[in-house]
Amino acid sequence: MPMKRIAVFASHNGSDLQAVIDGCQSGAISAQVCLVISNNSQSFALERARRAQIPTLHISSSTHSKEEIGQAMLQALADAQTDMVMLCGYMKQIPPEVVESYEGRIFNIHPALLPRHGGPGMYGIRVHEAVIREGDSETGVTIHRVSNVIDGGDIVAQTRVPVEEGDTPETLAARVLEREHSFLVEVLSSLCAEECEEEE
Repeated sequence: MPMKRIAVFASHNGSDLQAVIDGCQSGAISAQVCLVISNNSQSFALERARRAQIPTLHISSSTHSKEEIGQAMLQALADAQTDMVMLCGYMKQIPPEVVESYEGRIFNIHPALLPRHGGPGMYGIRVHEAVIREGDSETGVTIHRVSNVIDGGDIVAQTRVPVEEGDTPETLAARVLEREHSFLVEVLSSLCAEECEEEE
């Protein structure tokens, strides 16, 4: 089975990136991470990539003008022969020209059951605060295709995580993140297998 080439975009710690790297190295995902891009030059995600000998790139408003960022990303993705893009805690909106060029092949992971608790400003601990505040009995993880609407692309897969009595945003976040890692590997494994079958 041919190996798909996945570029990962990440902004901070990169624990989801690590799950993808580990999944590829173990053979659970029939792919390899070909590039890691971050808007944060101090992101630990970049360090995780370097440790795994994966090419890295810092692209942000400090390296390029706003108008140049999209083209810089496209060039880097083309140079890395990217098949698909996975956003793992990437805190910036993807430029429209990148979304158009990789239509249907850019995926994002969101720590809630979209369309609940999605959209502008809904990221990180804010999502879990909203779940607790609104008294939801369950939350979860969503993987969706990326469109030009934040958290608005087609949903690919979801998994549910119960909200337990006494949960704080922090305890809930930890439980969701644990499931996020395994779910990400499961879904990428399925996506890569499906794409390979379509090409045969």
